[in-house]
Amino acid sequence: MIGGVEVLSLPFIHAMQEEGFEFEVVTSQCNLDLPDEMLFEGIPVHRFHFHNALMRRSLHKLNEVRDRVANFKKKFKPNLIHLNSGHPSVFFHLHTCTAGSAPTLFTVHEPFFADFNSNSLKGRIIESADWVTAVSAAMLDDVRQLMPAVAERSSLILNGLPMPSVNPVPLSFDDPHILCVGRLSQEKGFDLALDAFAMLIERFPSIHLIIAGDGPARSDLEQQAVDLGLKNAVRFTGWFSPERVPELINRAAIVLMPSRWREPFGLVALQAAQMARPVVASKVGGLPEIVIHGKTGLLVRNENIAELSESLAFLLEHPEDAKFMGRTARKRAGEKFGFGEFVASYAALYHRIIKGCV
Repeated sequence: MIGGVEVLSLPFIHAMQEEGFEFEVVTSQCNLDLPDEMLFEGIPVHRFHFHNALMRRSLHKLNEVRDRVANFKKKFKPNLIHLNSGHPSVFFHLHTCTAGSAPTLFTVHEPFFADFNSNSLKGRIIESADWVTAVSAAMLDDVRQLMPAVAERSSLILNGLPMPSVNPVPLSFDDPHILCVGRLSQEKGFDLALDAFAMLIERFPSIHLIIAGDGPARSDLEQQAVDLGLKNAVRFTGWFSPERVPELINRAAIVLMPSRWREPFGLVALQAAQMARPVVASKVGGLPEIVIHGKTGLLVRNENIAELSESLAFLLEHPEDAKFMGRTARKRAGEKFGFGEFVASYAALYHRIIKGCV
């Protein structure tokens, strides 16, 4: 499953190239059978065995990867290093700082967990970064509360996506499909979606639930659907490409996001809004910044199955309200999360950091 950072990165880099920036992407090999170096849609990509080196705890392997990263930095001589997660690559970045003096921008795409502290890997990179951006006000508040010294060198840049080339089809409630999209893992709460859906099936016998994605929880979720007697009403699509997301959303009447964890942003909620679909979502993390309760969708308390079910029922019973929320969501997506503004904000920040004006 490709996550939000990967979905954002490709259009972002292409747009920033048009602004005159040159990019080299550094990522992890992750045991995939992919070349260490390649061009992907005109973008140079360099894959390092970050995970393997750390998992094997081999000093020789750690030094080998560290030296390769150092040599890459010396060769490319970046004007700016933009880090986008608490990825293992951060460990090797921190241990090759002497290989180059480029300023660092760190973007917070992930929630902070209970074991976070200033000496953790994420804490160290935030402490050392020249500037920190967050993808939602919720994440910016978190980082400033946990590390108050960052307040003067941090800012909010909301995620943005290009509007899909496909136009939204009208919402249909004759054979309504409810859609969950994302990595099939415990924190996404798709088991809650199944429980909430089970409470509706007798009341709305024509509804279907589509769970799109793959991940470690898939077999458990499939078994749960069987145990709940939902085998014929629930479909698991498996892995899908990011390009298919608008197509999947276009077939749905409602998009459901029952996340347990503190969603940093909620990219699927934005994609649903772009396709004029109302969203039912947990009131966690950055989701309330995208889903405006009663206007573009409905928010429920975290892990509250009854509220999830009743919110879905309300939209199914009030299709005109659902359609209005979808239209409002699409309009707001263009105004609040415009891709042009997203790119312009980062382009301006890149220039400021490179010139030492932060």
